[in-house]
Amino acid sequence: MRLHRLDITAFGPFGSTQSVDFDALSGAGLFLLHGPTGAGKTSVLDAVCYALYGSVPGARQSGQGMHLRSDHAPPGTRTEVRLELTVAGRRLEITRQPPWERRKLRGKGMTVDKAQTWLREYDARAGSWKDLSRSHQEIGAEVEQLLGMSREQFCQVVLLPQGDFARFLRADAEARGKLLGRLFDTQRFADVEKRLAERRRATEARVREGDTALLADAHRMQQEAGDAMELPEPDPGDPGLAEAVLEAAAVARSTARERLDIAHCRLAAAESAHAAARHALDEARDLARLQSRFAAARERAERLTERAGAHREDQKRMERARKAESVAAALELREAADREHREATQAEARARGALSELSGGADGSGGAEAHRDGHGDADVPGGVDAYGGADASGLAAAARRAAEELGGLDAARRAERRLAELAEERAGLDRQERADEDVLREADAWLDGWDATRAALQSRLDSAQEAATRAEQLAVQREPMRRRLDAARTRDRLAAGLAQARQRAEESRRRALDARAHWLDLKEQRLTGIAAELAAHLADGEPCAVCGATEHPAPARKAAGHVDRETEDRALTAFQRAEELHTEDERRLGEVREALAAATAEAGDTPTAGLAAEADHLEREYARARHDASALHAVQQELRRAEQEREQRLADHQQAAVRAASRLTRRETLEREQALLEAEVEQARGGLGSVAARAAQLERLAARLTEAADAVRAAEDAAQRLKAADARLADAAYRAGFDTPAAAAAALLDPAAHRELQHRLDAWQQEEAAVRAVLAEPGTTAAAQLPPADPAGAERAAAAAERRLREAGSARDAAARCCAELDRLSARAAEAVRRLAPLRAEHDRVARLAALTAGTSADNERRMRLESYVLAARLEQVAAAATVRLQRMSSGRYTLVHSDDRTGRGRSGLGLHVVDAWTGRERDTATLSGGETFFASLALALGLADVVTEEAGGVRLDTLFIDEGFGSLDDQTLDEVLDVLDGLRERDRSVGIVSHVADLRRRIHAQLEVVKGRSGSSLRQRGV
Repeated sequence: MRLHRLDITAFGPFGSTQSVDFDALSGAGLFLLHGPTGAGKTSVLDAVCYALYGSVPGARQSGQGMHLRSDHAPPGTRTEVRLELTVAGRRLEITRQPPWERRKLRGKGMTVDKAQTWLREYDARAGSWKDLSRSHQEIGAEVEQLLGMSREQFCQVVLLPQGDFARFLRADAEARGKLLGRLFDTQRFADVEKRLAERRRATEARVREGDTALLADAHRMQQEAGDAMELPEPDPGDPGLAEAVLEAAAVARSTARERLDIAHCRLAAAESAHAAARHALDEARDLARLQSRFAAARERAERLTERAGAHREDQKRMERARKAESVAAALELREAADREHREATQAEARARGALSELSGGADGSGGAEAHRDGHGDADVPGGVDAYGGADASGLAAAARRAAEELGGLDAARRAERRLAELAEERAGLDRQERADEDVLREADAWLDGWDATRAALQSRLDSAQEAATRAEQLAVQREPMRRRLDAARTRDRLAAGLAQARQRAEESRRRALDARAHWLDLKEQRLTGIAAELAAHLADGEPCAVCGATEHPAPARKAAGHVDRETEDRALTAFQRAEELHTEDERRLGEVREALAAATAEAGDTPTAGLAAEADHLEREYARARHDASALHAVQQELRRAEQEREQRLADHQQAAVRAASRLTRRETLEREQALLEAEVEQARGGLGSVAARAAQLERLAARLTEAADAVRAAEDAAQRLKAADARLADAAYRAGFDTPAAAAAALLDPAAHRELQHRLDAWQQEEAAVRAVLAEPGTTAAAQLPPADPAGAERAAAAAERRLREAGSARDAAARCCAELDRLSARAAEAVRRLAPLRAEHDRVARLAALTAGTSADNERRMRLESYVLAARLEQVAAAATVRLQRMSSGRYTLVHSDDRTGRGRSGLGLHVVDAWTGRERDTATLSGGETFFASLALALGLADVVTEEAGGVRLDTLFIDEGFGSLDDQTLDEVLDVLDGLRERDRSVGIVSHVADLRRRIHAQLEVVKGRSGSSLRQRGV
């Protein structure tokens, strides 16, 4: 990746448009970005990051959205960042405009324009730029794919924030793990650990579930077997559970089979006793039945003797009834003829009475009108009164004349119905006219107020939209404000603890100096008396260790208060311990200072109470804006419904006008047709109210004349049939032997009496035959001679035998069911054990693997998690890459090494130590001085950049930035660091140093200067 050009407008401290020609700066290989504090050096790097990823580095994300806009920019100038770069062989141009608040083009107030993004690519063949996309998501995905790294990785690899790596250098294993996991994306290894843990829990649950089901079957077997089975002791999940359950089941099944054999024997004995008792019961019941049958037959014979006289009377009555049956047919014919004659006579009287009612004018006004006109019944054919004594033929002829006149009224009736239809249609037209007038009146009234209604709804819609926009803006500000408030609280807490940490460091420094002075004093005293210490080891004849002489005439003697080596070593140990405590206190003081500086940088100098008040105000404003914006959807729906109603009102108004014109034409047509039909109907009514009334009058007359004619004919026929029936009845009674037809009718029985009499005769005969048959049975007669039977005693004996049989059968069935259930449950338990075997094996395998990856297994000697193992390998690569540059910066003194020693809870961590070649000892990176920490963290950052770049697919990074930290270096170390950075220019790479150190301005000629002014900052390039 190589940067070519950066254009900034109204961004950060830059109020106007500023440009950076990276091609010119990169020509020197090493360039300096400098300026006074607060001028905007970091804002240039923020602009590069914002152009690529649409957001600034993590520590400065509170400046997103509209807060990226420069306070020095003119109101009409929009914030914009444009970056031209080459990546993966493609020359691209990215333009981003964050959302910004401007005045409305119409009306008062402010509105917010949405963020805009453009991506273009330079076509070398065409020599022009072509547009690729305007989508934020598409452009972000394209840039991240081309660079091969996320925003966090880019900020660590390209912008090299030294403060972060100084903290990384001194951090504990957990903090290092978080940063490395974020850069190298080891989440997949953590997911593997999580997946294995989930599988371990799942397989364990399945094993425990299977063991629980197995124990449940064992409990059911115990319920069936009773005291013949003892349940195993192991809990679900224990390896020996399956064998214990199967062994107990085998014992229970054997005991159950023994009990079944005993139950079979007892059942066989009970069945024999029950059969004998049933046979005795059957014999007792048969004897009792025969004795009872004989006694009942004797009683029935006595009752027959008592009813013999009544039986002879019934026989005589039945004989007379059979003679009278020959006269029954003639009697029925005579009764039917008499009934028909009476009914026909009554019908004739009713028919002639109906004709009389018509003659009296009761059926309508037509007859009365005819009498008043002096024509009698002229309107009724033949006159009604003329038929009072007429025969059947005269009445039928009059009915035909009335029907002929009725047939001539069909056309008049159709005309009258059409008149009614015309009247209804005219009434419908009147209703439509009134309805259309109402529609026109309502539509006009509603449309008159449309403009005011639309204006009010539009005003409410604009207010809701403004509130929604305001809510979006405030939502962007809430999280940064919360972070600032948290940082301010942290800042206050750390500021309170800074003095205490400083005091502890000063006291430990003073104690270390005192211990050092005490050790030096003892060392000097020992050196002064070293001769006496050496003389103590002299022996005659042995050479002196100092002069080599074998004679020792005057060896030195120890003076009072002599200091020996042990005393000196104790003083040295005390000094080293004090020095270590001082180093630890200094490290803690540095951590507090760094944390305080980070919190101050995040929160600024604003008091915590002020930030809390701002945060509360922001939350209230956000809640108010969201409340006002919640009405947006309802207002939009209301406006849409109002516009739809307006369109409907206009359509209804137009349709009502069209219907009014068509009604006028139709009304004229109906009036002409109505006049013609009224003349025709008036002629056909014959003085009545309607043609229908005239037709009804004729229909009634024709019907009654027809009814009268039919009734007269029926009465004449009935009289003839009655006369013939009287003659046939008298002849039949004489032949049957009765004096009169009345005597024959009296002897005749109705069907019910005949059936009752015949039933009594038949019952007498059947009873008499049955009694004779019973008394003639030899078995019954013999049983009557025996003593009375005792069926109750036999039943009690049989019931007892049956009870004993049921008990034996129940015991046998229970034993059989127990055996069958135990067999079924045992087979089920065996099958469950077979199914559990692979599940238990899988659980053991998954559990071992999960424990191994989680670092809790005994096989994992270093107790290192899988993700930590991968990160340790990456950290080892980073340390090796950083050492190459660290040795050059430190003149070969320091080497970074990875340590996997166990830390915290006995697990291996992500340790990072430095090896000092001067002492040959390995020590913690926290013991490095300020300058040493800087170039060590710089080497670590460059090494991490190399490893992450390789991890991201080897994307070439031709432009790097290093942010601050050079002020802590001496001249020699600064030269060595610059030599290392100058080496990064190999193969056409360029490095930008962000610093305000004055000495760098003399050493680096290519410079980008940020100039701070009252109207905003500006950029100047020098030495290019």
